[in-house]
Amino acid sequence: MSRTDHVLVVEDNDDDFETVTEAVRRAGITNQLRRAVSGTECVEMLVELLERGSTLPALVLLDLNTPNADGRDALLQIRANSNLAVIPLVVISASANPRDITTAYSNGANAYHIKPVNHATHLEILQTIFTYWINQAVLPTHRSLSR
Repeated sequence: MSRTDHVLVVEDNDDDFETVTEAVRRAGITNQLRRAVSGTECVEMLVELLERGSTLPALVLLDLNTPNADGRDALLQIRANSNLAVIPLVVISASANPRDITTAYSNGANAYHIKPVNHATHLEILQTIFTYWINQAVLPTHRSLSR
């Protein structure tokens, strides 16, 4: 994927989304951020991108606890779709429940991070996530995602 592809952030909390936006700026990431506020909206956005033949996100940052179909449901649907399954997907959740962590990895999450309560620590974790997944990890090329 191109480093200019967008990042899809699934986050229903405005304050947490602002923190994500700030972390992206501080990490020097130039990818456009797109936001879904629920797992349902996330899957709908991804399916629409596929149907239009548009570029898929370079990364999906997924909160587990969102309204309607939550992040858990979205993760299952994304990984069940062979055209979406290669998108790197990082879970960031307030849940430290071992069951959530195990289930996320079992269902195909590439990483799981627990949202810290402390804002500065939250910013630092997000910067690390974006720096690694956007600037350092070798990601599939857009061409390799062709159907």
